Amino acid sequence: MRRTLQHFKTCIKPPPISNSISYTKTSIYHHNSHPKTTKRHKSRNAQDVWDGQEFYDIIVIGGGHAGCEACAASARMGAKTLLITHKKSSIGVMSCNPSIGGIGKGQLVREIDALDGLMARMTDKAGIHYKVLNQSRGPAVRGPRAQVDRVLYRTAMQDEILNNTPNLDVIEASVEDFLLDDDN
Repeated sequence: MRRTLQHFKTCIKPPPISNSISYTKTSIYHHNSHPKTTKRHKSRNAQDVWDGQEFYDIIVIGGGHAGCEACAASARMGAKTLLITHKKSSIGVMSCNPSIGGIGKGQLVREIDALDGLMARMTDKAGIHYKVLNQSRGPAVRGPRAQVDRVLYRTAMQDEILNNTPNLDVIEASVEDFLLDDDN
């Protein structure tokens, strides 16, 4: 079910006083409830983000490659994270050419892997063909590439995001605007 911003209110709270880390707390809560919006979306921690007010350190919008990496990284660092995506079933969906890597992206995937990212781990689980491009040329233009099974990749990414990442809640919604307090 698609929800618009009329069903959500986002408030930016002043940052907490801390000696080590300072960040802005963000809260999201459901309001203007009516029978069509009372369907509950359960979070992994068995808390219901629609009852009362839930505070999140980080809110990530979109469950594509970058969104999955961002929410997983922040949750691994201990931040209470919310991922907002249109459909949970579209998390980890790949394009019609399901390859990871190549001349430019191969370097990016290696960097993500060095930071314990998800893309390389999911590629290891779902890879079907591995190749180094431009082997006959110099090292500057070589690039690792893997062809990936789209269904296995999507299943592995959804399992990791929805079931195996502590501090991460996922809801299905559409974000169309941000509301900020005048004080902040």
